[in-house]
Amino acid sequence: MKNMSAKFVLKVAGTLTAIALVVAALLGLVNSVTWQPIQDLQREATEKALQAVATDPSATFEQVEITDAVREAANAYRGKLLEMYKVSTGGYACKVSASGSQGMIQMIVGVDAEGKVTGVSVVENAETAGIGSRVMENETIDSIGMGVLDQFKGLSGDGTLKVGKTVTPVSGATVSTKGITAGVNAALAAVKAMG
Repeated sequence: MKNMSAKFVLKVAGTLTAIALVVAALLGLVNSVTWQPIQDLQREATEKALQAVATDPSATFEQVEITDAVREAANAYRGKLLEMYKVSTGGYACKVSASGSQGMIQMIVGVDAEGKVTGVSVVENAETAGIGSRVMENETIDSIGMGVLDQFKGLSGDGTLKVGKTVTPVSGATVSTKGITAGVNAALAAVKAMG
């Protein structure tokens, strides 16, 4: 180590810098090529989820501006309000994100003019295959005879939805069910704050 010359150190540092610059340029190129297709896929998934929570297949959706008060109302229930849409047939559809067992769960929650949930559709998640994914796929819960996401239809009252009380979890996927419940509570609170 003592015999290392300054010329050698500069050569190694220069080589490593060149490699880092090439890798950074390649990552930038990959990002520029894949960014738009990823955005298109996410938009398509959101549009599909919007239609899934609509009570009328002819419904259209107009994105609305989210005020700080509406955003804070959703945050109070551990959900992050990402987008909000006015539904042409009445009510709102909220794109919310809430914490699941393996990361964030993005979902669309439909809420009618009376403040009742019209549906829940998952847009994106990272839940464990065969466990939390059972919630995301709306697996039927035998004890209630319906899918875990379907049980939210017709429910209302932000903050009143609680796993084990008003919401039945999928066995082994309680954290994922709690994530969906937090998202639904956040959407109900956001719609209530809209007035």
